[in-house]
Amino acid sequence: MNIAALLSGGVDSSVVVHLLCEQGYKPTLFYIKIGMEGAEYMDCSAEEDIELSAATARKYGLSLEIVDLHKEYWENVATYAIGKIRQGLTPNPDVMCNKLIKFGCFEQRIGKEFDFTATGHYATTIQRDGKVWLGTAKDPVKDQTDFLAQIDYLQISKLMFPIGGLTKHEVREIADVAGLPSAKRKDSQGICFLGKINYNDFVRRFLGEREGVIVELETGKKLGTHHGYWFHTIGQRKGLGLSGGPWFVVKKDIQENIIYVSRGYGVETQYGNEFQMRDFHFITDNIWKGQDKEVDITFKIRHTPEFTKGKLIMKGDNQFHILSSEKLQGIAPGQFGVIYDKEARICVGSGEIIC
Repeated sequence: MNIAALLSGGVDSSVVVHLLCEQGYKPTLFYIKIGMEGAEYMDCSAEEDIELSAATARKYGLSLEIVDLHKEYWENVATYAIGKIRQGLTPNPDVMCNKLIKFGCFEQRIGKEFDFTATGHYATTIQRDGKVWLGTAKDPVKDQTDFLAQIDYLQISKLMFPIGGLTKHEVREIADVAGLPSAKRKDSQGICFLGKINYNDFVRRFLGEREGVIVELETGKKLGTHHGYWFHTIGQRKGLGLSGGPWFVVKKDIQENIIYVSRGYGVETQYGNEFQMRDFHFITDNIWKGQDKEVDITFKIRHTPEFTKGKLIMKGDNQFHILSSEKLQGIAPGQFGVIYDKEARICVGSGEIIC
């Protein structure tokens, strides 16, 4: 097979290369470059990533090509993220980066010439009923299917996830034994490909600051000030600068630039047990086609190891209502609700949470 492998400079994608070579393949390696070097509002130099990726390529006698998708990223993913934030919503740029850049622009420009594209995502593919489905990973803590929940069938049918059947500990062990250049490197923390970006600095660069008040929802008492509703999201606890907490953001008034908060872990205003989604996207197909309009599912509303049990109620085309079996903290409009089958084995798709 003719395989393209995407490298990030991290241990996961390096182990992908090692495993493919062990199986007798000679993948062509690619590093996707997106960050804006030299920008004052972010620290996203790709030099170290490229250096480690090149070292991995040399170790296995493979070629490495740097693919610059900076323009495409900023025109698509960054524009999407800033637009949602301006509306007071909570976007997920990682989801859209995978859909539009990693497996979108890359596929259109380069990936189309290869049989498969291999990545270091913690996910699997499942063959069922003659189709390819996105499956969850062995390691629930590292599972990344929620970040892949907007890809389409063409994309999933061409993807390989060589480490999806391994735990993170096993991946680290393989890297150590193989002597990979990135074996000791820490996991990256940041927005998609942008590196060690400061989220508030990123938002401030595009939306600026505007002082508003922080109000206790139950009493209407003014507790402090903030620099703009766009720096805060529903369910947020840290970064409010309030004493006597814990305080949680429970509501935002976009027109008046007011942040409403509630105090305490058990306060009812923090929680809900249902939400609706719009524009639901099936990755492969509707696995409940022809079934009752109410089905048992598992789901996620943010990146966590746990899958929550619930019921999916289908209300016409792409109008889905979720009833959770337990209380949910911080349901944030704009985020993606990611839906799985009852066994949390197949990631069926996702939609944007609207309430």
